[in-house]
Amino acid sequence: MAVSPWNVEGLPDETRKLLQSYVEDVVNALGDGLEAVLLYGSAVRKDFLPGRSNLNVLLVTTSCELSVLKRYVPVHAKWNKEQIVVPLFLTAEELRVAAVVFPLEWWDIADSHRVLWGNDPFVGYDADSRYLAGEVLQGLRGNLVRLRQRAVEGGATGEAVTILLCLSITSLLPVLRGVQRLLNRSVAFEGESVLSDLEGCLEIDLAALREVWLLKKGHRTPGRHEVPRLLDRYLESLGRLAGTVERRVG
Repeated sequence: MAVSPWNVEGLPDETRKLLQSYVEDVVNALGDGLEAVLLYGSAVRKDFLPGRSNLNVLLVTTSCELSVLKRYVPVHAKWNKEQIVVPLFLTAEELRVAAVVFPLEWWDIADSHRVLWGNDPFVGYDADSRYLAGEVLQGLRGNLVRLRQRAVEGGATGEAVTILLCLSITSLLPVLRGVQRLLNRSVAFEGESVLSDLEGCLEIDLAALREVWLLKKGHRTPGRHEVPRLLDRYLESLGRLAGTVERRVG
């Protein structure tokens, strides 16, 4: 079954063609068990860095039984080399439930995705905000605690800390967009815009988070002796941010 051409703004032609071939493989592998293929994350937010950013995919399937997952295994073996990570597998009903129990992730995908194949499962549904504050606050504090743990696991070396900081800011950005939603701000999708908006409305200095964001994008290269200081500034800034948000929405 051929996949019709489509365009994702900001993606290089090579990446677009790669995704078209990937979708063809997914459709052939899952057949009638597949309802939709969605691209989300940096690839549709203009934060995509060719050769560095992963490609994040959501597969909506009629079932998530092991037999369905096994049919995808050869696809993963082929395409994970191209930075297409293991997809999220959800049925349409599970996606509706996720709107209640995982509102942060649900909104983040719903607000910024591209349908590569099938019908858009987000049409006609909205997230339930009852649990959004709890998930956001957990995300802020959890990121802080995990970063400390993983710095120790990595031997606290400059190389390990650099990698961990980039992973931390990547996982933090959806949480920060959740903060924007809680504060009834217009949600921004590019990292710099999110940080600038929260700095203004919360009256807080997020310079250390911005430094790490630039590091992730390859626009900053701290020296060996500067990395530990950057980690300390980042942890201190993230702790202040968590406290500020807790006082505003807790």
